[in-house]
Order: sequence, then structure tokens, then C-alpha cells
Amino acid sequence: MEIKWSKAAVNSIIQIIDFLNENDFEDYAERLKSDILVIINNLPKSYDLCRPDKYKINNDGSFRALEYEKYRISFRIKADEIRILRIRHTKRRPRSY
Repeated sequence: MEIKWSKAAVNSIIQIIDFLNENDFEDYAERLKSDILVIINNLPKSYDLCRPDKYKINNDGSFRALEYEKYRISFRIKADEIRILRIRHTKRRPRSY
């Protein structure tokens, strides 16, 4: 199963890492980026362990989410791919999509 990233997800992870680096958390930024990429790369084997995304309106069950170190990763399961939709800090106000 292939993993594809939305532009919003790519921009989100870049902004998160840039923010951490600008605020002198370089080591944490690098570890966080590495850990998130490992988690996402392992999704084809473990996506069924993730709960349906409670913030998705009219979720048919294909939209799922997981949290890691106060960052929420939203993704969608399709027949032949997993699409990473968004990554955001859990303290940010949730916004349905």
C-alpha cells in the first residue's frame, strides 16, 4: 500500500519543524520529524489499530487519526493507498474538514 501526502500535510510538518528549530528545540525537532516519519511509514501494517477520526464530518470509517507527542496525524485509507491529510498540534482548535 502506497503512502501519499497532501500539500497541507507537507506544509504542516515543515511549519512544525521550522517553528521548533526557530525556538531552539533543534534536537527535539529532528527526533519528532524522524518519529513521525517512522509512524507514517508503518501505517500500512497498523492503520487498523487507529480509531476513526472523530472530527471528520460524515466519516465513512476511511478517515482515521492518531496522536503522537501532542501532534495529531489525520489520514484516509483507500483501496491502494494511505493519504496523509493533516498534521497539527493537539492544542490547536480542531477544525472539521
